[in-house]
Amino acid sequence: MTAQQLKNSILQMAVQGKLVPQDPNDEPASVLLERIREEKQKLIKEGKIKKEKNPSFIFRGEDNLPYEKVGENEPVCIADEVPFEIPDSWEWCRLNDVVIKDIKRGKSPKYTNKSSVFVFAQKCNVKTGGIDISLAKYLDMNAFAKYPEEEYMVNEDIVVNSTGNGTLGRIGIFRDSDRINDNIIVPDSHVTIIRSNQEICCDYVLCVLEYYQPTLEKQGEGSTNQTELKPGVLADLYFPLPPYNEQKIIVSSIIALKDYIEKYKIKENMLTQLNEGFPELLKKSILQQAVMGKLVPQDENDEPASVLLDKIRAEKESLIKAGKLKKDKHESIIYRRDNSHYEKRNGEEVCIDDEIPFEIPNNWTWTRASSLGSMFRGKGIKRNETAEAGFPCVRYGEIYTSYNISFTDAISHIDESLDKTCLHFSSGDIIFTLTGENKIDIAKAVAYLGNAPVAAGGDLAFWTSHGMNPLYIVFYMASPYCIEQKRRTATGDIIVHISTDKVGRFLIPVPPLEEQGRIVDAINMAFSKISTL
Repeated sequence: MTAQQLKNSILQMAVQGKLVPQDPNDEPASVLLERIREEKQKLIKEGKIKKEKNPSFIFRGEDNLPYEKVGENEPVCIADEVPFEIPDSWEWCRLNDVVIKDIKRGKSPKYTNKSSVFVFAQKCNVKTGGIDISLAKYLDMNAFAKYPEEEYMVNEDIVVNSTGNGTLGRIGIFRDSDRINDNIIVPDSHVTIIRSNQEICCDYVLCVLEYYQPTLEKQGEGSTNQTELKPGVLADLYFPLPPYNEQKIIVSSIIALKDYIEKYKIKENMLTQLNEGFPELLKKSILQQAVMGKLVPQDENDEPASVLLDKIRAEKESLIKAGKLKKDKHESIIYRRDNSHYEKRNGEEVCIDDEIPFEIPNNWTWTRASSLGSMFRGKGIKRNETAEAGFPCVRYGEIYTSYNISFTDAISHIDESLDKTCLHFSSGDIIFTLTGENKIDIAKAVAYLGNAPVAAGGDLAFWTSHGMNPLYIVFYMASPYCIEQKRRTATGDIIVHISTDKVGRFLIPVPPLEEQGRIVDAINMAFSKISTL
């Protein structure tokens, strides 16, 4: 049950006489209703409200069922029309029977920059509840003479938004404490005013109208762009009238329950946020477990990661000798000795135990990202956004949250004449972003698993891995551990940047190649199931 459903349930119990017990010593609502009718007749004689053409009179028959006599017509049983049963000490009537002012809208105002009269508009009846007169505009004093004094808003007037979509039927109650400098306030033509008899608790009337609010929202007439709630719809509402003392007890009970509803709403919002964020939190947890060697079991028959790294270093040396790759200025080798981690860089050996974030399985090893392959930054390229042919090129905005992509639907083109000046990535390369709006978006990576080479724009870098499973690297770069490295090393406020040199110094836990494949399969399977949550 949501907080709104809980509130609706409480309102329903309140107007059905089920929220508080009835007191047999209370004056019956029938006596109260008779006094209200007498007062209304007095107001009609004084010309303060109009006489109805076909007034309604609802009463209990000898069979204890509700009957209604409209005008000169014969009474008709309305047991099938009233929305619910009420206690014996209550009475049914129409909302129009319990007001001391005709239920109608305000006038179309003429505004000015400054005056002593405010115009109450729909927006003053704020969505979160309550009244905000600071949102009102000023009435042109030349138009003020058209407003009779009984149209001025008074303490405990109930306001109902009567036109528009999204605000139709919104209920509020105006009080003198809402005024600014005791200024006169008049309603505009989009607001209906309900002024209840003083013998009825206005907050109880508000409670009844709030119960009806979902129904009122559906009773608007007009086009989809502009609907309106006619005053007659409000006037004809069936009104369940309790004894006056019970009205006050109902209102007090609802006020007391409001705090609990608000607390419930806070918890509901927290739970909603948790549920909405749970799939992503679960993914992050899976990725973290993966890079720590806790997602799949190790296999002692797997070739150790140290052997894989030796092969990668040998391949890089071969490419350097062939002139296809530049020698790494800061070549790094990480190894374990005496249960500690050491790194040999620039010919010096350094203990890096304070940099190692967590323990990994024995057949894994730590290494710097730059040791696993070669990183290159793309170049700024002017592309033909409308061309359907040319050399395919991808840029920052086309790196989505998918972990592998062919770019068949996400590429634009550059002229073939510019192709020779571009850097290209091929199947198995990892593409990652160098700029972003926050420190999580940067170094967002995907693996390119297409066949044809593609050029990279200037805000991207690509990483040619010499032997690693590219999807393992992509999942590593999406892990909370790697994201934390991004946060520590990225620079910038509005737009955040990171360099390939900084990414190259990231520490990566490397599993055996066979285990990398099992990890990738396990993640893909888990993410597929999570997508159904």
